[in-house]
Amino acid sequence: MRDHLLRSASRATIGLLIAIQVTLASPVAPGRGSQPVLAADLGYAVDLAAKGDFVAQKNLVQCVGASMQMMLNIIGPTADRTAGTQLRLQKLARSMSGPTRPGFQRHGASVRGWMSGLNQLDAGPYRLVGADTLAEAMQTAALAIRLTGKPVGLLVWHGRHAWVMSGFKATADPLRDATFDVTAALVLDPLYPFGSRTWGPSPKPREALSVADIGRQFVPRRSGTWPGGIGIDPVWSLASLSGKYVLVIPYRAQPIARLLNVAL
Repeated sequence: MRDHLLRSASRATIGLLIAIQVTLASPVAPGRGSQPVLAADLGYAVDLAAKGDFVAQKNLVQCVGASMQMMLNIIGPTADRTAGTQLRLQKLARSMSGPTRPGFQRHGASVRGWMSGLNQLDAGPYRLVGADTLAEAMQTAALAIRLTGKPVGLLVWHGRHAWVMSGFKATADPLRDATFDVTAALVLDPLYPFGSRTWGPSPKPREALSVADIGRQFVPRRSGTWPGGIGIDPVWSLASLSGKYVLVIPYRAQPIARLLNVAL
């Protein structure tokens, strides 16, 4: 379990992370646009994004570039919504997307390029995570947001489109209660307002969707996809994400990694 603690999250793993993080470090302060709500009868809610952080993709292939742009807007002190920045981010992600199957020319960017591009720009560290169930994926995303104060990327439509998860609603604060359940996710779809004939309408920016609604578009990455690799560990490749709910997850390497002897 040396390489990726969160790639198959479970309640036991989440509980362990919470216990260590609460004991040794204070939670990361919410981002500039966050709106936390803490109350015994309301559960816990947070949104890291502000109104101006949303950016629509400039064409049909730049969903990764637009998602990176939104994530950088959420993380950074100011929002950049320019077409030039989105194109630059798209080209960066494409250049880091890894090999393709013979005869295929990539026009978009892969989830590998998405993750690697964020790390190249020092927005991370970010890592790819594959969860077995939707509930597991939502718990992992919520905990990552709570631990780092950074947004999460969701690979939707069987791996063909990108969303940003900027916040969530849960039955309890993930850092205080290992038995928490996510009841809604706040997302930004760069294709808004156009949506898809196959997958349905795009949610409004920062709209809180129930887990059931999220699951209509956030579905497992299809099997048989060209595997490639993410350039971190030759054993950990995109092949292992087939059939998984795939997320681009921010993480904190210290002090948790040192104590658990893992590379988060």
